[in-house]
Amino acid sequence: MKQTYRDIDKDGKGQVSLMPEESEDLWHAYNLIAIGDCVTASTIRKVQQESATGSSTSSRVRTTLTIQVEAIDFDTQACALRLKGRNTVENQYVKMGAYHTLDLEQNRKFTLFKVHWDSVAIERVDSACDPTQHADLAAVVMQDGLAFICLVTSAMTLVRNKVEVQIPRKRKGNAQQHEKGLHRFYDTVIQGILRHVNFEVVKCVLIASPGFVKDQFYEYMMQQAMKSDNKVLLDNRGKFLLVHSSSGFKHALKEVLMDPVVTMKLADTKAAGEVKSLEAFYVMLKTEPSRAFYGLKHVQKANEAQAIETLMVSDSLFRAQEVGKRKIYVDLVDSVRDNGGDVKIFSSLHVSGEQLDQLTGVAAILRFPMPDLEEEEISDED
Repeated sequence: MKQTYRDIDKDGKGQVSLMPEESEDLWHAYNLIAIGDCVTASTIRKVQQESATGSSTSSRVRTTLTIQVEAIDFDTQACALRLKGRNTVENQYVKMGAYHTLDLEQNRKFTLFKVHWDSVAIERVDSACDPTQHADLAAVVMQDGLAFICLVTSAMTLVRNKVEVQIPRKRKGNAQQHEKGLHRFYDTVIQGILRHVNFEVVKCVLIASPGFVKDQFYEYMMQQAMKSDNKVLLDNRGKFLLVHSSSGFKHALKEVLMDPVVTMKLADTKAAGEVKSLEAFYVMLKTEPSRAFYGLKHVQKANEAQAIETLMVSDSLFRAQEVGKRKIYVDLVDSVRDNGGDVKIFSSLHVSGEQLDQLTGVAAILRFPMPDLEEEEISDED
């Protein structure tokens, strides 16, 4: 994301002009734009013109519109963002108050005006515009006949390619069909990796599977690379990391990212940091439950005692349509930071964020035990 202009006054009112440079930037825009905000962007509008004889002709014109957002739609597969609202600035083609849908696109500037820019929104703009914040990780989660090629960024896990190939079973005395099917499957996965993984950006490619599927695939891939003298695969051989997973489905990526070997290799990526925090929370919940709490009520009480060491919040909570509800979570984040705590905002499109959402979307690891809070939880349940 590139920031081209920023004008926010001391009360938080103002506007920021941004240009999404990649698909993930549109996810950041989705989290920034709230209902009631005003967005200015270039768009195409169908205009009907009537001639002196009474015949009408319609044409498509490019114009710049400012709408007050009433509905937001984000397509995760296509990474497309659509904003619906009424026109608020006079335009020669569109009447004031007329409805229009803006499509925000890559490499096309838009300006976002907010009555109040809170700390979470400003932080998201800063992190989206900082290229060092991007995690550079690809993952192939596979089992016989099934593979998911994913790109794990700082904000989401994108499934770039799903490979499904029917592999005939091994038959007694004739394993040729099985071998052919297996090689056809491996070839398809290799093509998928070459098509979707940019080795100039990616630091590490995880290959995860149950059993020996990953080892057999990696060995086959390197043999084929040597035969065809594929420099891309041979030069990046050191970037491949083989790890165990319980299955070949996307959800197995969570346990893969928790693997200590992987964590060490990916210590500088945000995705691994979030997974590590969530794992520490689960361990704490088992071993020392009076230092691990989830749910807004309990986390707020822990914060009142300045007890929060690490706060984990899902970004889905900041997309609340009620301004008051969003403000509760923004105030909580600011308060924990003021008290010297660490705040991690999880993406709901990331495997770790999906899991945090199942725990109400907010959880905390405390500096010291609060058994009174634990007892209160029991009495509340009663």
